[in-house]
Amino acid sequence: MSRSTVLRLAEALPDPEVPAPRVVGVDEYATRKGRHYGTVLADVESRRPVDLLPDREASTLAAWLAKRPGVEVVCRDRAPFFAEGATVGAPQAVQVADRWHLWHNLSEAAERCVADHRGCLQVLVPVPAQPAPEPERFEDPSGSPWPRGHRFADRTRAKHATVHELLAAGLSRRAIGRQLRMTSRTVRLLADAAAPEELFHGQRQGRPSKLDPFKPYLDDRWNQGCTNAWAVWEEIVPLCYRGSYQRVRAYFREKRLSPGPVTARPPSPRVVAGWILRRPETLTETEHLRLKAVLVHCPEPDALTGHVRSFGQMLTERQGERLPQWLDAVRQDDLPGLHTLAAGIDRDRDAVIAGLTLPWSSGVVEGHVNRIKMLKRQMFGRAGFALLRKRVLLYS
Repeated sequence: MSRSTVLRLAEALPDPEVPAPRVVGVDEYATRKGRHYGTVLADVESRRPVDLLPDREASTLAAWLAKRPGVEVVCRDRAPFFAEGATVGAPQAVQVADRWHLWHNLSEAAERCVADHRGCLQVLVPVPAQPAPEPERFEDPSGSPWPRGHRFADRTRAKHATVHELLAAGLSRRAIGRQLRMTSRTVRLLADAAAPEELFHGQRQGRPSKLDPFKPYLDDRWNQGCTNAWAVWEEIVPLCYRGSYQRVRAYFREKRLSPGPVTARPPSPRVVAGWILRRPETLTETEHLRLKAVLVHCPEPDALTGHVRSFGQMLTERQGERLPQWLDAVRQDDLPGLHTLAAGIDRDRDAVIAGLTLPWSSGVVEGHVNRIKMLKRQMFGRAGFALLRKRVLLYS
């Protein structure tokens, strides 16, 4: 039989009979990422998929839950459409916010708070050592703009000497061109020049560059620890720089290859946020000392560290009853990033407290979302909703 017949027979199979779930996990999956999403529901206790919905609208989820009055717990992330659908369709059920999503939201808020005080990270940059004295440059007695030791100058001087030696030996210019594999124009220029320095005029050495007015700014950014040429180029373009990115890259490359000391780059806000979010006992001695230096010089990250570790203790020890006190403590500090998170948690307080107290989570549903991605790739574009739903529900 053909492959289309096999697919048609698979779609005609009856749905498996599953018992009514008591604890339901809800999450979204992408049928076309960024454009169209559906909803997957799983029985958290048996860890099996229960159903697939063609969209992620609150009304669709509410209608599905309303037909199953035995649902007692709904595990979900903090998406508003899932919260609304669970409230309307299963008002008797306890909604549980997933702990991983709570920690992920806290991580993003912590990184924003650290980024708002990135100036404190400069304390970790060591004071640059005194630059070594520049070696004395060789002054060419001929006054040439190209000193000896320059690749172009040495090559031109060698060609000039060779051509004049052959001319003195009696060879014609055409013969010299054939022997040295030079064009007649090149031989003429070398032969007519009494000294090689006459050929150096008109070169780009010493000419003013479009980058010259911006070099003090580039030097300041380099000393501040920004060694990314692309980022600095994007900064000077609004300042009326009309040159190319390649000029900035070449200038930074000279600095990077120079023998002088280079100022250490301060850690990024993401790195510092990672130090704050990790358990203190997992930090290395160097990371612990660098984090301590930041917290000593800036009170806001110090307060942030206390709030993060307090939330982590609530999450790991299931102390959801402490959430109201944690929210009040966050609002007393000047941390706008955490204030936004606290406002969102306050709107979904009951579900968050349940997530920090009860043992249920949405981890089972996340695994099924990952498997749905695999099934879609297996079917090479034939994963319409009906066939995809059938394959997910017939999972064994």
